[in-house]
Amino acid sequence: MITTPDYTTLSLTILDNIATITLDRPKVNGMNIAMVKELVRVSEACIQDHSVRVVILTGAGAFFSAGGDVKAMAQGGDDGPQLLKDMADNLHSAISNFARMSKPLIVAVNGMAAGGGLSLAMIGDVVISAESASFTMAYTAAGLTPDGSSTYFLPRIIGIRKTMELILTNRKLSAQEAQAWHMVNQVVPDNQLMSTVMGLAIKLSEGPIDAYGEIKKLMYATFENSLEAQMELEGQAISNRLTTANGKEGVKAFSEKRKPKFI
Repeated sequence: MITTPDYTTLSLTILDNIATITLDRPKVNGMNIAMVKELVRVSEACIQDHSVRVVILTGAGAFFSAGGDVKAMAQGGDDGPQLLKDMADNLHSAISNFARMSKPLIVAVNGMAAGGGLSLAMIGDVVISAESASFTMAYTAAGLTPDGSSTYFLPRIIGIRKTMELILTNRKLSAQEAQAWHMVNQVVPDNQLMSTVMGLAIKLSEGPIDAYGEIKKLMYATFENSLEAQMELEGQAISNRLTTANGKEGVKAFSEKRKPKFI
């Protein structure tokens, strides 16, 4: 296991081609300017490290993340608006990195995800939640509007009506309700969260990472394209797979009824 010591608000460990990023800013993993800048750095590190094949994002303690550090915003005084814009810009850069990287991102929601924490949880390619976790937008309770890509991802995941309900009312969803709303893929007992996530990460790490990257591109394009335009992208992507080592190996292994050895 490799643990990277260069962070103060989160940790990065790499074991068997799986990177685990843990938000660790006691007690609620609130996002301040230092954390969002470190999220940019750690996302870039995961992209650039070719030994990393899957990324896990989780939190330490009882919270996944309570979102933006409102106390720091209040103390910003006249500089508050610029501080908040800088925080949002850095968070958005990190989210863009996680969303666009070819490597699958699994979000393990270990506790409450509120505000920007909920937004961050929604960027996962797969989201697995502890049964004690809860989800709330919380922005309007502080007189704020959403950030962290929630107005992009949530309408696509749960629809505009339910997104508006979450934003306007700050309704708190249990993990089970979040699963029913399709915000999370799976809910597991708290003591099984990381073992479940790690099992999935190991399975994905053995797969064709380059194909995963193309799948993510297709999924992000689907709401912008016509049927024909999307099918053309599909045709280009699947045919291009046979120009790659993993595509050739996958087809060959399938025809030979053996497990493929992806690189």
